[in-house]
Amino acid sequence: MGVAGGLTAASGTVLAVGEYKDDQRASDDEKQNADADADFGGAAVRVAHFSPDAPNVDVYVDDEQVLADVAYGDVSPYLELEPGTYTVTITAAGDPNTVAFEGDVTFGAAFYTVAAIGELEADTFQPAVLVDAGSALVRLVHAAPDAPTVDVYADDEPLFEGVSFTDSTDYVPVPAGQYTLSVRPAGDPETTVASFDVALERGTASTGYAIGYLEPPADAMDREFTVEVTADGPTADSDTHHG
Repeated sequence: MGVAGGLTAASGTVLAVGEYKDDQRASDDEKQNADADADFGGAAVRVAHFSPDAPNVDVYVDDEQVLADVAYGDVSPYLELEPGTYTVTITAAGDPNTVAFEGDVTFGAAFYTVAAIGELEADTFQPAVLVDAGSALVRLVHAAPDAPTVDVYADDEPLFEGVSFTDSTDYVPVPAGQYTLSVRPAGDPETTVASFDVALERGTASTGYAIGYLEPPADAMDREFTVEVTADGPTADSDTHHG
């Protein structure tokens, strides 16, 4: 698998992260360099070829080749680039005029796998863009007894759907950044029960606890519905805050 060098994208240079084979013995310096690359605060993107009837492929970002001769079953090293929207093109290896896919993909401050899946013959070939672990992780716990089943949106995009009282979701990876999270009755995107801003950092895990009452009883008027966000695991020394 080849990594084309010298790519200067619109907002920065694409670099390989930790590019050495598992069966090679890397020097201490190489390992330290790989660790330093992994601390990069932008997007880290790799490509996986999982389309069983597709030939070896080349991958272009904004018309500049970044990967060459990627074979079925191959997974590239992570490549670094600045967050933004890029035109990703996948062609037959050595044949830039035979385009299997071309489209715009937006990358935030996160780790991504762009997996080529489907079949060329069946016209189902497509890239699956996945946010990988190592990005910011978030989950939701519904602990508000009189609140209905809810959906949670991040900047008006669904993040969790159909979460009922006592439910807790799995962690999901999201790009790092600032978000406005809104809690809405399930299936009702026009009604917001609560809204709050949150900053998510790459490599951290957070839980949003929906607590309190939508309609507090007379003896618990100070326990209205809110969302309390905690930092989890090794980052738990961060401040807890309320939505």
